Amino acid sequence: MNDVRTIVLVTGVLALLTAATGAGQFLKRHPDRGLDPAAVRTFNLRLRGWWILCTVLAAAFWLGTTATVVLFGLVSFWALREFITLTPTRKGDHRALFWVFFLFTPLHYVLVGLNRYDIFSVFLPVYATLFVLARVAVAGDYKRFLERTAKIQAGLVVCVYCLSFAPALLQIPVEGQATVGRSANFRLLFFLILLVQFADGTQYVWSRMLGRRLVAAAVSSNRTWEGLLGSAASTALLAAVLWWAAPPYQPWQAALAGLVIAVLGFAGGMTMSAIKRDRGVKDYGTLVAGHGGVLDRVDSMCFAAPVFYHLTLLVAQ
Repeated sequence: MNDVRTIVLVTGVLALLTAATGAGQFLKRHPDRGLDPAAVRTFNLRLRGWWILCTVLAAAFWLGTTATVVLFGLVSFWALREFITLTPTRKGDHRALFWVFFLFTPLHYVLVGLNRYDIFSVFLPVYATLFVLARVAVAGDYKRFLERTAKIQAGLVVCVYCLSFAPALLQIPVEGQATVGRSANFRLLFFLILLVQFADGTQYVWSRMLGRRLVAAAVSSNRTWEGLLGSAASTALLAAVLWWAAPPYQPWQAALAGLVIAVLGFAGGMTMSAIKRDRGVKDYGTLVAGHGGVLDRVDSMCFAAPVFYHLTLLVAQ
């Protein structure tokens, strides 16, 4: 974590957060600037949440690969809890959920930490899926069986399986080295997280500035086609500029990865918004001030992480 590129990358992000915080406090103290006070308040709350998230993530990075994998495991556990809590369950689901939370989820992250891609790539989508179906069936409650088991399986795949590909980036040999868990791998993970957050933010900004055509008005009232295009272009440009922070990518490959991350992050946000609209709620939770629940913050990451992981494997070969 002490190489020059890592220090430059982290310092740059901290400088941007510091500048944004200063601007937010200035706007808060000068409401006569013509900006919506509610928007300024939301902006400052989000900045506070981002500082907390960055601090926790930086601490995990400093402690090493194991701590980072554990952190993402805890995030997955909480995100899955929010996902399952959002919709009602029946008594016949409870024992299956017990094994999902306390056996399959932690064991999956153990396999990620051990770099057993051959096993963790099929562990949840195959074996956990079969277990959930059989366990709920054995409970003897057949009412809305497919609906109930599909909800558990969807939550397990999105909140645990897909998100786990983010810390799995720490296990990919890069820069021609056979070892893993070095600064290059942490920069690669940081690169993904930064681009996902940047794509979310620029999508909102471009939609507010130029948005005219909503993608799906019934699902989201602030996600527009103009916002998606602006976010994809902005994220691709940032990725190309930061290509040096993401081995083994070249500038054009990093730009393509940024484009993919922006589009998939957008798809993740839309998907999770559709679920929230179906359940009649605004956020999945209130754990992080200004950010809603944990799942509200990692929905884009859940969709972007597995594709970025496999793109990185392809480029690294």
